[in-house]
Amino acid sequence: MVAGCPLSFCTTADEKSKSIINRLNAKKKKKENKLNYNERREYDLLKGIERERVSIAAAESSAMSTTAAGAAASSFMAVIHTIKFYLSEHPAIVGFRWSNTQCWGSTWLFLFNSIAIYILLSLFLHLLLSLLLPRGTTVPLGPLPALHSLLMSLISATIFAGLLLSSVAEIRETSWFWRRSKTPFQWLLCFPLGTRPSGRVFFWSYVFYLSRFLHMFRTTLSVLRRRKLAFFQVFNHSISAFMSFLWLEFSQSFQVLAILFTTLVDSLVYGYRVWTAIGLRSACFPFVVNCKMVLLGCNLVCHVGVLLLHFFNGGCNGMGAWVFNSFLNGVVLLLFLNFYIRMYIQGKKKKSCAAANNNNNELSDTSKLKLN
Repeated sequence: MVAGCPLSFCTTADEKSKSIINRLNAKKKKKENKLNYNERREYDLLKGIERERVSIAAAESSAMSTTAAGAAASSFMAVIHTIKFYLSEHPAIVGFRWSNTQCWGSTWLFLFNSIAIYILLSLFLHLLLSLLLPRGTTVPLGPLPALHSLLMSLISATIFAGLLLSSVAEIRETSWFWRRSKTPFQWLLCFPLGTRPSGRVFFWSYVFYLSRFLHMFRTTLSVLRRRKLAFFQVFNHSISAFMSFLWLEFSQSFQVLAILFTTLVDSLVYGYRVWTAIGLRSACFPFVVNCKMVLLGCNLVCHVGVLLLHFFNGGCNGMGAWVFNSFLNGVVLLLFLNFYIRMYIQGKKKKSCAAANNNNNELSDTSKLKLN
């Protein structure tokens, strides 16, 4: 108690001072609470803004990814449409017409002259090398055979894709004319009577005909590299050019499937030759010979189908040329079978000789061990 201060007065003064202090503390707490509330509110607002920014960024990234995927898909479809246009819808392809005045190499004189020149040049080159170079020596060709094989593989694949797309387009556009009597597969085997050599399919048949002359260049490479002129190779190349000319000249049936099978096999065979020419591992079986055998077997089955459709389904176009074509295909098949059987027998003989030599070596080794 303060000196000189009554007891009742001092107690009331202390109570007043305590109440004042409590009020001041309460005001401070209110201010602090207001400040904490404002700070918390600002923090929540900033956090909400940050969340919105993250969500917006995620939405933008997903939109960008979807737009990128959509752009990639649209660009891919644009490339597909461009390829389809240049392989089956180009005006030069759609408006093609086989004519002696408009197409290069479309006369009988050109065909016979080109085949005769090819045979004479092959014989001349073979005789010239036999006279100038000693036996067993070859001419170094470098990457020329691989480049020729690569070019033929690409051309064959292009003809295959173009003819396939063109056949689909022709079936779609002309099926109203023959759909009551034929199916699309029957149309591929057997053209309706009165078919003219014009349009998409015959454009690619013409490209295939021209590629046969580039195919002949392989004979020159074989003569230079192996110093051999194989009769079957010369005959096969000449017959291939002659038959492809007949397909165009007489609008022959069966040519669509024949070109599809041939270009598919050629693209595989020439691609395999490129594969082995650059030093990669070859197949453990005669890949080229087996592919050719499969091709001849497919052609034989299709010829039988054409014959049946001609007699039992109202006739096929270009059957006169088909008969001659079938005869030539039969000759090629017999020659190839002869070559295939001889190769198979020689392979068996080599294996038996190798096995006999191994057995003889083992016997000699065991006899030496016994003597020792």
